Amino acid sequence: MNYQLRKQLILQTVEEKGSVEVKDLADLLQISEITVRRDLATLSEQGLLYRTHGGAMKMSLVQTPTSFANKSTSRMAEKDYICQKASQLIQEGDVIFLDCGSTVSRLCQYIKHKRIKVITNSLPIVYELMGTEVSVNLIGGELDAERQAIHGTIALEHIARYQANKAFLGIDGISLARGLSAASEKEASIATALAQHAQEVILLCDASKLEKEAYLQFASFDMLDVLITDASADKALLAQYEQKGLKIIG
Repeated sequence: MNYQLRKQLILQTVEEKGSVEVKDLADLLQISEITVRRDLATLSEQGLLYRTHGGAMKMSLVQTPTSFANKSTSRMAEKDYICQKASQLIQEGDVIFLDCGSTVSRLCQYIKHKRIKVITNSLPIVYELMGTEVSVNLIGGELDAERQAIHGTIALEHIARYQANKAFLGIDGISLARGLSAASEKEASIATALAQHAQEVILLCDASKLEKEAYLQFASFDMLDVLITDASADKALLAQYEQKGLKIIG
């Protein structure tokens, strides 16, 4: 099969599915994975698709994270306060994990000038950091269009290949009684995987999430090293969190 025909079929598949894996394309086109990777690299250079770790996705998903952008404006001042504090923990040369939380995404504006490597499953974060000093590695896997993020078994396998200095995580709820909770199993599994492969785990959480319990309890306080919250958080409550072993920044 010549390149032009492969190009047509690859772009058609990416357009229909949103994202694809190298292995799936190799099976579909009956060519080697090496050839698929070479074709994807060429198409990425031409701006026809976005290359992910292990595959590719269509550019429109990276360029227009509209629904997520709307969510990220909620409690924006508090999130920016938290992310300014978080950025001070990031050193030149660090490798960091960023999950797909709306608070975590606002960290991008404070780290664009840093020579660091970011590994993330978040399309809005990729969009924000493209063309900056930051080297970005987008985790491959199944696309969740609503969350503008990559999830699934393949994503977990990719995360397991890396080791980061720090992981910055968002959360749907944290409480003394139940620990960390999430709105879905897939977000909980990504957060757990990132934490397992980072030397330090930092939770970015505004005061509205404190003592809130979401759908799925998935981890104890032991998973975390640092909690960064905003100035409105209850000081007595934060003291109890400190007794659980967390370093508090707020």
